[in-house]
Amino acid sequence: MARLRTFIAVEIDRFSRDRLVGLQERLSTVSSGVKWVEPQNLHLTLLFLGEIDDREVVDICRTVETVCCDVAPFPMTLAGTGAFPTPRRPRTLIVHVTEGADELKALYAALEKPLLELGCFRREDRAYTPHLTLGRVKSDPHTDELASVIKQFAQWQGGQTQVREVLVMSSQLRQVGPEYTVLSRAKLEG
Repeated sequence: MARLRTFIAVEIDRFSRDRLVGLQERLSTVSSGVKWVEPQNLHLTLLFLGEIDDREVVDICRTVETVCCDVAPFPMTLAGTGAFPTPRRPRTLIVHVTEGADELKALYAALEKPLLELGCFRREDRAYTPHLTLGRVKSDPHTDELASVIKQFAQWQGGQTQVREVLVMSSQLRQVGPEYTVLSRAKLEG
């Protein structure tokens, strides 16, 4: 039995992706110690399921599809930079979700319960915060400069994506970075 590293995500449109790549390029001039998310891999993660049995994929996809039948499409706006755990101690560089954040939280909550019941998801210790990951700080002696540039782009505007579907994806870790495969697409039909 094979294991798949799996997550549930929302795609972003081409305009937003291009804006995010431009932002990454501008931020990269400050820090060489960041592993940037590859342009084709930029997405918003709803739930990270981790390693699952490949036999569970069908049930997960069916569950996501069932939940999405009751959710209406909605706009999602990406705006402003930030970092986890804090901009002063950045480990993960992010872009915030402004418009659509409440809908994403509701979608997360609607997916969480049935996936917990399937036994393929473990509840997070912290509340879900909709965001898009730009990169991860691997090592950087210039964290003060990085914190300053994060603040500088706090008003950055990334564009709006119409969320019309949710993806179940697998991730295979390669030496050059993760390779994502779409396992299923569930339309928002509510």
